[in-house]
Amino acid sequence: MLRIAVQSKGRLFEDTMDLLKETGIKVSSSKRTLLVQSSNFPLEVLFLRDDDIPQTVADGVADVGIVGENEFVERGEKADIVKRLGFSKCRISLAIPKAVDYPGVEWFNGKKIATSYPVILRKFLEEKGVKTEIHVIQGSVEIAPGIGLADGIFDIVSSGSTLVSNNLKEVEVVMKSEALLIGNPNLSEEKKAILDDLLFRINSVLIAEDKKYVRMNAPKARLDEIVKVLPGLKSPTIIPLADEDWCSVHAVLDEKHFWEIVGQLKALGAEGILVTPIEKMIL
Repeated sequence: MLRIAVQSKGRLFEDTMDLLKETGIKVSSSKRTLLVQSSNFPLEVLFLRDDDIPQTVADGVADVGIVGENEFVERGEKADIVKRLGFSKCRISLAIPKAVDYPGVEWFNGKKIATSYPVILRKFLEEKGVKTEIHVIQGSVEIAPGIGLADGIFDIVSSGSTLVSNNLKEVEVVMKSEALLIGNPNLSEEKKAILDDLLFRINSVLIAEDKKYVRMNAPKARLDEIVKVLPGLKSPTIIPLADEDWCSVHAVLDEKHFWEIVGQLKALGAEGILVTPIEKMIL
């Protein structure tokens, strides 16, 4: 049985539970239960505060955990980064009142900064040669300037709406963060095998994100040109049609380049282009 530590609430909790669901692992997410076992996979989920997860994994209380990179770096625990998961992205930034002119990071010299991430902040300020007074706050950091507790803040920023509502502006992005799958360095062979199976499922889900399965009818006379613009995993699938001058071409496209490629395909004579989302992809 593999034990995974998961944040008990918030956006990372929701994204993690969605990921487990996509991998076909059934887990009850009742917030009244600290430890829940999957009904169809050798996995049990331990629900914790996000800042407790790195130490829990490092100490071996949990075998692996899903945690924000910001918390992992701040805690500095001895655990391995098994995989970057690419969701729950945010940034950790310095912010100050909107009305204040900001000439550069030197503005913070002699100022007071409120934060829940003193380790990351202190390292950044030392690298910049800036000396400040750091106030460690757990909770609503963004209210600190408004009540006179600090001149600026260092906190998580996602959409920026919280800063706007507190009359603050972001002035320095110190680090970018995403969800990490971290692991204890001393897993048994049995638990490593379960983790490999879990990673296989996770990779199959993540690879399929932002991918589209495309089918089209293509004139054989332009087939070589059409194949050249299709960045398939290996090569596109080509199926003959009843009309000998035409064939059906199937390929996988990245959504990032989708419209650009579809435009080229149409220009080369492709017709009846059918696009469907991909749920999972096994490589």
